Amino acid sequence: MKIGFLTVALGNTKLEEIVKWSSENGFEALEIAAWPLVNERDFSSTTIDVTDFSKKKAEEIRKIFEKHNLAISSLAYYDNNLDANPEKRKNINEHLKKVIDAAHLLKVELVGTFIGRDIRKSVEENIKEFEKVFKPLITYAEKKSVKLMIENCPMVGWQEPEKIGNIFYSPQLWKEILRITPDSFGINFDPSHLYWLGVDYIKVLEEFKDRVFHVHAKDVEIDDSMLDQQGIFGHFGTNLHGKSWWIYRLPGLGEIDWQEFIRTLKRIGYDFVISIEHEDPVWAGAVEKSKIGLKMGLEHLRNSI
Repeated sequence: MKIGFLTVALGNTKLEEIVKWSSENGFEALEIAAWPLVNERDFSSTTIDVTDFSKKKAEEIRKIFEKHNLAISSLAYYDNNLDANPEKRKNINEHLKKVIDAAHLLKVELVGTFIGRDIRKSVEENIKEFEKVFKPLITYAEKKSVKLMIENCPMVGWQEPEKIGNIFYSPQLWKEILRITPDSFGINFDPSHLYWLGVDYIKVLEEFKDRVFHVHAKDVEIDDSMLDQQGIFGHFGTNLHGKSWWIYRLPGLGEIDWQEFIRTLKRIGYDFVISIEHEDPVWAGAVEKSKIGLKMGLEHLRNSI
């Protein structure tokens, strides 16, 4: 198994600098952020610009990675593909196609995104919207030898306060959505979201092993005293993710059992990349501070393998 990270953690640092630093500090792979240069998402960046991406540009990037003996685990563009605004939805869907095109030219098999949600509609209605929007996108990706995968983050409060913003957050919904999609559509599995939702992340990792394409390493810390006061619904608006009783942390600084998690990955036959998704506010801010956090996460994961 290789350990890498999502390049959003280093903001707008140039790709060449990220690759060089990553290699020098023991990382083996990168999950490359590919948002548009102008976008409305938090936790986003444009490590590569897929606008007018060319075969020549792809070869240049591949040579940089080969020089530093680093792999590209996936391209990342997590946005609301079911946006209620038709124009926004169209733009997001079209950008996702450009990310798929870039992955094809880079010979990268995976592209990660969100399903999102049309916030005006119920979850059941959104599954129908998903079929309408994603079946053509999945077919488009397949023709480019690319697999789409969804991170299982509920994105509470993304479109409206207190509402789930991404309908791919629970095993029940995974079953329904994966039932109507081909084997080329899968999960970017993040245990941190499952933990605070009260889901056994080990059990569902085993249950959905055939659709786990990629793994995010993100931890989560629970404030039991605050949970006792607020209950599971919390007090919305106190942090970027809508809760005050839980907070995302770097691997080893929260409550995920990484040794057991990695043992389970090995048991189910997963031997690809564990990618640190750094959303830890304690180690965020300046790029140098984020780098320290990433190295802490790397050390913990190494010791857990």
